[in-house]
Amino acid sequence: MKRVLIVDDSISVARQLEKIITGSGAFQVVGHAKNGAEAIRMSQTENPEIICMDMNMPVMDGLTALRTLVAMNRGYKVVMVTSLGGVGDKYQEALKLGAREVISKPFDEESVLRVLQAL
Repeated sequence: MKRVLIVDDSISVARQLEKIITGSGAFQVVGHAKNGAEAIRMSQTENPEIICMDMNMPVMDGLTALRTLVAMNRGYKVVMVTSLGGVGDKYQEALKLGAREVISKPFDEESVLRVLQAL
């Protein structure tokens, strides 16, 4: 099973994503971080293969954390998560910075699993 770290400041969104991910049986959620700074710390202790990270969070946003994570370890497979209204330019920026894909809220279970299984 691939190890996944979920990064989102919304507990309800994190739980919804965890339910989709663990329900597939192919992934194990190794933790939840509430912001990019926590994600960086947890990535070093939990050794996730995939990081699902919200773009907009307090303390440190997802794009800032993405830059740091990719600089630390180019092997991290980061999937950015955003609201449908927040895609635009940030989508392209996330991919340029090293994100493997961007998924939108509200989640479509099949789409989320298809993206994660392709990594």
